[in-house]
Amino acid sequence: LNTGSLAPAVFRPLATWLAPMGMTSNTASNIIGDIEKPIELQTSNCCQHVANPSIAKLLHRLLKYLATMVNIQSEMQTQQSSLLKEIYTELYITEGGGGDVNQEHEVKQIEAASRKKPTQERPIKCNDIFKPLPEQNPYRPIRTVLTKGVAGIGKTVSVQKFILDWAEGEVNQDVLFIFPLPFRELNLMKEKKLSLVSLLQSFFPETQDLKPRHYKSYKIMFIFDGLDECRLPLDFQNNENLEDIEEQTSVDVLLTNLIKGNLLPSALLWITSRPAVVSQIPPECVDQVTEVRGFSDPQKQEYFSKRIRDQDLANKVFTHIRSSRSLYIMCHIPVFCWITATVLERMLSEAESGEIPKTLTQMFTHFLIFQIKYKNQKYSGKSDTDPQQTRESILALGKLAFQQLEKGNLIFYEEDLRESGIDIKEVSVYSGVCTQIFREEHELHLGKFLAALYAFLNSKLPKEQSPEQQTSKFFKLFSRSTMSQFLNRAVDRALQSESGHLDLFLRFLLGLSLESNQTLLQGVLTHTQRISHSKETVRYIKKKIEENPSPEKSINLFHCLNELDDHSLVQEVQKYLSGGGDRHLHQARLSPAQWSALAFVLANSEEELDEFDLSKCEQSQECFLRLLPVVEISRRAVLASCNLGVNTCETLGLVLKMENSSLKELDLSNNDLQDLGVELLSAGLKSSHCKLQILRSVVLMCESLGSVLKLENCCLKELDLSDNDLHDLGVKLLSAGLKSSHCKLQTLSLSGCMVTEKGCHYLASVLSSNPSNMKALDLTYKNPGESGMNVLSARLKDPDCKLETLRMKHGGNIRIKPGLKKWFCDFTLDPNTVNPRLSLSEENRRVEWREKLQSYPDHPERFNRCLQVLSREGVTGRCYWEAEWSGGGAEVALNYKTISRKGDGSDCVFGENINSWSLNCSDNSYSVYHNDNSTELPPPPSGCRRVGVYVDCPAGTLSFYSVSSDTHSPSHTLTHLHTFYTTFIQPLYAGIGVYSGSSVTLCKID
Repeated sequence: LNTGSLAPAVFRPLATWLAPMGMTSNTASNIIGDIEKPIELQTSNCCQHVANPSIAKLLHRLLKYLATMVNIQSEMQTQQSSLLKEIYTELYITEGGGGDVNQEHEVKQIEAASRKKPTQERPIKCNDIFKPLPEQNPYRPIRTVLTKGVAGIGKTVSVQKFILDWAEGEVNQDVLFIFPLPFRELNLMKEKKLSLVSLLQSFFPETQDLKPRHYKSYKIMFIFDGLDECRLPLDFQNNENLEDIEEQTSVDVLLTNLIKGNLLPSALLWITSRPAVVSQIPPECVDQVTEVRGFSDPQKQEYFSKRIRDQDLANKVFTHIRSSRSLYIMCHIPVFCWITATVLERMLSEAESGEIPKTLTQMFTHFLIFQIKYKNQKYSGKSDTDPQQTRESILALGKLAFQQLEKGNLIFYEEDLRESGIDIKEVSVYSGVCTQIFREEHELHLGKFLAALYAFLNSKLPKEQSPEQQTSKFFKLFSRSTMSQFLNRAVDRALQSESGHLDLFLRFLLGLSLESNQTLLQGVLTHTQRISHSKETVRYIKKKIEENPSPEKSINLFHCLNELDDHSLVQEVQKYLSGGGDRHLHQARLSPAQWSALAFVLANSEEELDEFDLSKCEQSQECFLRLLPVVEISRRAVLASCNLGVNTCETLGLVLKMENSSLKELDLSNNDLQDLGVELLSAGLKSSHCKLQILRSVVLMCESLGSVLKLENCCLKELDLSDNDLHDLGVKLLSAGLKSSHCKLQTLSLSGCMVTEKGCHYLASVLSSNPSNMKALDLTYKNPGESGMNVLSARLKDPDCKLETLRMKHGGNIRIKPGLKKWFCDFTLDPNTVNPRLSLSEENRRVEWREKLQSYPDHPERFNRCLQVLSREGVTGRCYWEAEWSGGGAEVALNYKTISRKGDGSDCVFGENINSWSLNCSDNSYSVYHNDNSTELPPPPSGCRRVGVYVDCPAGTLSFYSVSSDTHSPSHTLTHLHTFYTTFIQPLYAGIGVYSGSSVTLCKID
C-alpha cells in the first residue's frame, strides 16, 4: 500500500467541504500539495489503524490547514475569517422519527420548529448520530443515518464539524476513510458506466493505488449530501442487485446497491436531505433518522455572542432581533443568523448609519448592498460602484434565481448560468454574491430575494425591453398591467400555489415595492422609479384575508402586510387583548379579518401556548378554521360543545398528521361530528406523526378506534368516551385494541356509555390480558348488574392487575336510556320560593303567571319582587331536565341557593349575577345570561317552545338545548344552543322565570 499516494485520497474529500465556504479549487489543490511537507506533530488516534507513520504526518499537515481555513466567511466586514472551532454553535439535532414525507412548505416548517421547546424532544449530538439510542439494541450496529432539515438549517455545517472533529482525533476514531459525495456532483455522472471503485477514483484520483480488498478491510464512511438535489431516479425496486465493487454499471445502480447494503455492507452511510424527499430512501434501508432543528432560543444568543467578538455589540444585535418577531423566527435558521450578524454588526457599529432593518426585505436589501460594496472593494479596488455593471450583474443573477424558482429547481448547472447570461469565467469574481445563491442552503433565502428583485425591476421596463415576459408563465399574468395590478396578481398567484413555494418570494416582492426599500437600492442600481403602491396593495391583501384562505396562506398574508409596514389589523386585535378582551372573546363582534389577525398574533407570540379554548371565542366552524394556526401550536385544544362538524374533523385530521403539530390533548365532546367526520378524524389518529396523548370525544367508530390503539406509534394514554351510547357491542370492538401489546392506554372513561353486565365482562378480559397498562377505569352511570360489578371488583383486587382506580357509582336501569336522558333529574318546584304573582300546579311541576296575587305565607327564601321560583332539589353531579313554556316567554336557569330573594336588583334576577346562569326564551329570540353578560343566540325553530338543560358539575359545564318534536316518532331532537364553562362551588338548583301571561312546565321523560 503506497501511503504517500493514498493520503490525498483520504483527505481530498475534506477539501471539497471547504469549497462552499469560499475556497477556490486552486486553494484546495494547494492543500494536497502542502500535505507532503514535513511537520512535527503527534500521531492522531485514527492513524494508529495504519502501520505507517507517514499517514500521521499527512493527517496533521491537513489539520494545521483545517485549523485556519475551515470557516464561515465574514470577510465583507472584517476581511478576516472566523474559525469554525471558535464560532461553531451546537445545532439542535433530534431523533427524526420515520422518513415520511412532510408536505408542509419549508417556511411553515421553520415557523413551526422555531416554536418548539428543547425539552419537548431528545437532543442528539452531531458526533453521536451513529450510536444507538437508549431504547435501541446496543448490539445492532447503525449502518445508515438519514438526516433531514430545511434549507439553511445547518446540515452541511454539521457534516463539516463531524469531519473536523474526526480529523483532529476527537471522535469516531474507528473510521479511517471518509468519502463525501454530494448528489449535485453525482448528477454529472448520470450517463456514465462505472464501478464503485472507478467512481471513487474519478472523484479522488489518488485512490487508484487502493486495492478492492482494502475497501472491505478498513472501516469507511460515505457521506451523500443533498438528496433533494439528486437528479438520479434511485430506482430501488427495479435496479438489479450488485455485490461486486469492480463491476461497471450506472451510478444510479451503484447508489441503490450501496444504500441497500449489497455493496460494502460494512461501510457507514450518512445521507442528508430536505424533508420533502426523504421518502425516496426505503425505510428498511435506514437504521436511524435524525433531524436538524436549527438553533433553539439560547443557541441563537450563543451564536451571536461567538460570531461578534464585541459582546456589547453582540447584545445590541440580539436585542434588536428579539424586537422583531419575523426576524427572530427566521434566526432559527443558522444561515439567516449569519446574514443578520453580517448586516447588523456593521449597522450597529460606527461603520454604518441608517434605519436598522426590521423586516426580511430590509435585511436582505442591506445584505445585498454589503456584498456589492465588498465585491467592488476586493476585486476592483474601489469603494464606489458602477451602477450599470452592478445592475447587469444583479439582473443576471436574479434572472437565474427567478427561472429556477419557476422550474422548481433547487440547484443550478452551467447551462442554467449560460441561459441567464452569466459568464462562467466571471463567476469567481463575483463570489461574494454568486456563491450565496449557488449554495443549496441559501436558495430558500437570498435566491428568492434576487428573484423578487428581478421580477420587480423587470416589471417596470417597457414591454419591448422584456422578452422574458413573453415566455414566463409568471409574467404572462402581469402583461398590460399597472404596478398595483402587477402586485395584486402576484398575491393571487402565490395564493394559488399549493406548495407555498412563492410565499417568501411574495414577501420580498411586496417589500421591494415600498419607496423606503427602493431608496436603499439607489446607490447600487440605476435610477429606480420610487413610487409606492402599498396602500392599494394593503387594501387588496385585507380583502383576500376576508375571503378566508387556508390558515397557512392567511398567516403569510399577514407577513406580507408586515413587509408593507402595515400593522393595522394586528394592532386592532392587540388593543382588544390588552384591554382584557381575551376573557370574553365569545362576545366579540370581530370581523373575519380580525379573527385571522388574532390567529396571527397568538401564533407569533413569544409565549408558549398551553391551551386553546374555542369556547372563549365565537363557537363556529368558520371561527375554528380561521384560528387553526393557534390549534396547531397549542398543547391542548378544547373544542367541546362548539357546533363543529365534518369540515372541522377533516381539518383536525390534517393537523394530527402534521409533523410539527404540538397537539397532545384534544377535547371534542358534545359536537355532532357524524360518521364521516369521525372517519376523517380517525385517519389523523392513525398517522405516524400523531402525538395525541389525551382524547375526549363524541363516539368514534369503536372498531376504527380499536385499530388505532393497536398501532405501535399510537401515543394515546387517556381516552374519555363518556356520554356516548357505545353499548356493549362498542365495548367489545374497543377491547380488541385495548388487548394489543402496543396499546399504551392508562385511563379509560366510559361513564354514561350504556354499558351493561356483558360489557363489564369484556373489560374484565382486557384487564386480565398481559400487556394491559390500564390504571384507571370509570364506569359510573351505567347498569353493570351484580355479575359485572363482581368480575371487575375481582380484577381490582388481583395483585397481578395494574388497575388502581375503579369507579362504578350511580348505576341503574335509567342509565341505559339513550343520549342525555340517562342523566334525567325529576325536579319539583319549591312553594317556599315562588313569587306571589305565580301559582303552582300539577304536583309542583307547572308554574303560571296570575294577574291576582296569591296568598302565600311569608318566607325568607321567597322571591318577593322577581317573577321567579327555584326547585326543591339541588344537584352536585350530572343532571338533565327539560321545560316547556307557553305565552310570551320564560327564563330557564340554574342557580346557587345563595341568590338574593328580596327586591328586583341584579343580585336577585336570574343571569344578572355570579350566582346564576339563565336562558331567556321568546318566540323571536334566545339569549343566555351570566353575571350580567349576555350572548344573543339564533332564534328557535317555529313552534319550538321546549328547552333542555344539561349540567356536569364536576366538569364545570352547563349546556342549553332547544328540543323539537319529531312528527314521525315520539323522540325529540336536541339542538345545542350554548355552553358555559366554569367551576361550580355550590349545589345548583333549577330556576324558572315567568313572563306576564305565560306558564312553564317541567317535563317528564319516559
